[in-house]
Amino acid sequence: MSIEVKNISKSYATQKALDSISFSVNKGEIVGFLGPNGAGKSTLMKILTTYITADEGSALVNGQDVVANAKAVQLSIGYLPEHNPLYLDLYVREYLEFNADVYKVPKSRIEEVIQLTGLSPESHKKIGQLSKGYRQRVGLANALLHNPDVLILDEPTTGLDPNQLMEIRNVIKNVGKDKTVFLSTHIMQEVEAICDRVIIIDKGKIVADKKLDHLISEDKQQIIEVEFDYKTEEQVIAKIENLVSYKNTHDMTWELTFQSDKDMRPAVFDFANENGLKTLQLNQKNKNLEAIFREITR
Repeated sequence: MSIEVKNISKSYATQKALDSISFSVNKGEIVGFLGPNGAGKSTLMKILTTYITADEGSALVNGQDVVANAKAVQLSIGYLPEHNPLYLDLYVREYLEFNADVYKVPKSRIEEVIQLTGLSPESHKKIGQLSKGYRQRVGLANALLHNPDVLILDEPTTGLDPNQLMEIRNVIKNVGKDKTVFLSTHIMQEVEAICDRVIIIDKGKIVADKKLDHLISEDKQQIIEVEFDYKTEEQVIAKIENLVSYKNTHDMTWELTFQSDKDMRPAVFDFANENGLKTLQLNQKNKNLEAIFREITR
């Protein structure tokens, strides 16, 4: 296992940030670690990277205990924290050279990570002159500098424009082929594009831990958007079979949520015929990770 967490708990005064959570991550997995603000995500990442210690439980990274073998853990991890600490008065290459000396890696590695993270156009500038997106790239380049086995990324795409998002997404996917990537983000589309697996935490407890495709396919609810030819009363709509909820989104358009394994569009069409209605539009809307996340954590 690249990461193994066993019954980790952590409290700040009377607030329990983590409540006896356990999971493991295999080498080569790209895992999205999700949760609402204050759920405990950053706390766990700080424990895994040896910045803070847990009150109870244990954690291993590459088989090394994060407390007993903190130095070995630090050498095997590349960490990009949510608030990326950088020396703004240093030039990009100067900053990376400084860290290369700390990690005792060859200077040739600097050019490799600059190319890998797309920093070349801005690499001649001071970090303080860079946009927020390029500062994130510097942080990611620094996390990759010593070629770690495990990458822990806390909000790695903060401040990136759509083109930069695509580029950094590809970088993370490429390094994830031979490394373990454990990342936290609020951007669900990034998780859907990058991650193999999702762990969702809420109020310090794990509420979901599944392969991404399984998490989405296991949800048996389906959403159908239908537009009728004239306004329909709620009590009439409520008669449709297997209906969980309904919402009048606009005039004669309804969003219908069903609990069923089968495609419910024929049932909606039959309902319209039986009630003298015509269906002007009838579309099935796939439930995405964002919708599932809201349901699990609301």
